[in-house]
Parts: sequence; structure tokens; C-alpha cells
Amino acid sequence: MNEYREIEKAFQKLNITLTDKQINQFVRYYELLMEKNKVMNLTAITEFCDVVSKHFIDSLMICKVTEPKGKLIDIGTGAGFPGIPLKIVYPDLKMVLLDSLNKRVQFLNEVIRELGLNDINAVHGRAEDFARNESYREQSDICVSRAVANLSSLAEYCIPFVKKGGFFAAYKSGNIQEELEAAKKAIYILGGKLENKIEVKLPDTDISRCILQIRKIKETPKRFPRKSGMPTKEPIS
Repeated sequence: MNEYREIEKAFQKLNITLTDKQINQFVRYYELLMEKNKVMNLTAITEFCDVVSKHFIDSLMICKVTEPKGKLIDIGTGAGFPGIPLKIVYPDLKMVLLDSLNKRVQFLNEVIRELGLNDINAVHGRAEDFARNESYREQSDICVSRAVANLSSLAEYCIPFVKKGGFFAAYKSGNIQEELEAAKKAIYILGGKLENKIEVKLPDTDISRCILQIRKIKETPKRFPRKSGMPTKEPIS
């Protein structure tokens, strides 16, 4: 019962009131995560209170920028962050979780079934390939990513998925001003424009989080993203 109260209190600090069903979904998600973590590396964070603050609450920090609506794609979702917590809190979102490791995708499909989530698909593949697929390219209102990558590279992986007028939300840590300056040219070339930059501390921690909201103002040139590995090896500069 303490777990339920802890989740409830944590989300209240973001002015989010959860239903009993949503709290149950978060508790079950934690259980599934810990169960699978014994046989594959999904997260180094395992204490319940830490998972709540550093994964669940962190995933919802986009609400400091906007309330997500419409079609959302989560690139490099890993164990399902930020996508699954966003889907639990905003069940009307139509969502795709993309990851390059099939074992993680299988885990995500198990989570989706167990939590009874609808309008959400976990798919196995690389962002570079899926962003060239007409079913995914410029089809999403929002693209999110908490993946650890240089912002220039991340922008090339993510912005092609966003439709004109939508936005890419990058979850970054610490002081990112230098990284942001270095990525401005890439963001512009890819059709984006920095619209919002929110710096916050995760509640009850000393962890700094920065959410960048990059608006899609024009179509991404067809040559992007470049072939596999190139955005990481040679970021646009």
C-alpha cells in the first residue's frame, strides 16, 4: 500500500492526479521491470522510490512544456522511458515505441499486454531506417527521446519523424548550453527551431533536467537522416 501512496504523492508534485487504475499500472510496470532486469540489463536504478522519481516522474517532465496530445513516437525507448509512463498518464495518446534491440521490444510488448494499454506499438528497428519509411516519416505530432546522444545526432534521428507544426522534445541532463549551440545548425537544416527550453530539478532529488522543445517549421530534406551510424559518427556541424 505504501507503494501506491508514494506514486500518488510523487505525481501530485507535478499537479497530476492519478486514478487507482493508473497507480496500479505503474506498480505493475515496476514489478515487470525488476523481474526482467534479473535476466537482461534494462536499468541500473532498482529501488522503488528511485524508479518512481528518476524514471516515472522524469518521463513526465515534458508536462512542464506542454500536455502531449495526438500521435507520439519515442525513439530509443529502451525499457520504455519516457513512452510508457506518458501513455499511462495520457491514455488517449497514439504511440510508437522504437528500439534497436529486439529483446527490449519483446519486454515492451509484454508490458503493453500486462498493463492493458491500447493504441501503442513497440517496434524493432533503427531510427535511420524507420525515418525513411513513409508510414513513419513526418507522421508524428510529437517525437520524444531520453536516449543518451549528442543533440546534433539526436536531432537527425528524431526530427524527420515529426510532421510540420509538431515538435521534438529532447530530454537532456545538466548544463547543455554548449551542446545546444553546437546543434543549432543541425536543428535548422533538419527543419526545426528551438521554441522552448525548460530547466528543472526532479522533485526530491538534486538531479537537473532540461527539456528542449524543438518545433518543426519545415519539411526535413530527403537526404536526412543519413545512413546507419553516420549521425553519431559525423554529426551535422
